[in-house]
Amino acid sequence: MKPAEEYILNQPELYKEIILNLQVIIEKELPNAVLLFKWKIPYYYLNDKPFCFINASHKGKFVDLAFNKGYQLQNHTDYLVGEKRNTFKSLRYFSLDEIDVTILKEIISEAYSLH
Repeated sequence: MKPAEEYILNQPELYKEIILNLQVIIEKELPNAVLLFKWKIPYYYLNDKPFCFINASHKGKFVDLAFNKGYQLQNHTDYLVGEKRNTFKSLRYFSLDEIDVTILKEIISEAYSLH
């Protein structure tokens, strides 16, 4: 099993459920994306360049989907969190129900256009 997959499958159920749903959406929207394990977290790469990562914050009890060029994103900025980061902004999910697929797809699309 690949390290990124192992990371995901070893998460507690709540985090695993959120991550697996994000993974399905990302891979459907970006079929050329490659899931790697970098800096001890699952990281999607496009054309050998980092695109976004998924991090389960057990302390904060949420899952972050962080985009490398997050501060350049212009749409849906009210959904993006950028606290204490220079370039990343993320979508933060505390439950599976919080995933708005339309917004997520639009942010992925915009991030892709910046990539």
